[in-house]
Amino acid sequence: MTAPIRIEVEHRLPVSVHDGFDYITDPSNWPEYWPRLVRITSASRWREPGDRACLVLRMLRREVELEMKLVRIEPYRLVEYTSEQRGLPAARHWRHFEQTDGELAYRIAVEYQPRPGWRRLVDQFLVRRAIERALRETVANLERRFRERSSHGRLSDS
Repeated sequence: MTAPIRIEVEHRLPVSVHDGFDYITDPSNWPEYWPRLVRITSASRWREPGDRACLVLRMLRREVELEMKLVRIEPYRLVEYTSEQRGLPAARHWRHFEQTDGELAYRIAVEYQPRPGWRRLVDQFLVRRAIERALRETVANLERRFRERSSHGRLSDS
């Protein structure tokens, strides 16, 4: 068995930890920043361990249903969840939130175990690159969204 693959991206966002956490963890905002999100099929609640959400994403040139289960939530500090997707390795995700000099220091981490056999190469290279790209796009989208909203003096649309 090979070592798990862990991918992390950290970025400072022009928003307070409270506003950033509330925005990022609200499923109604996910379409505004989640890269390649096709649709949310279910996400009525995302506040308590055990809550589930199901999204459809475009990954590796196909639509993939992403089943997520919230494992741990520490308001304004940490969100941890697992995900399963048909044809891809199961993954564990962390979203870290920290207030730094009036901004949100936001860190996203994803960890997964490469599958055995020929799929190991797919997981080590193609899946890894797709995840790295998605994480970079996520923070870029959030940066853009928070800058747009702060220029209009609000975080949520009326």
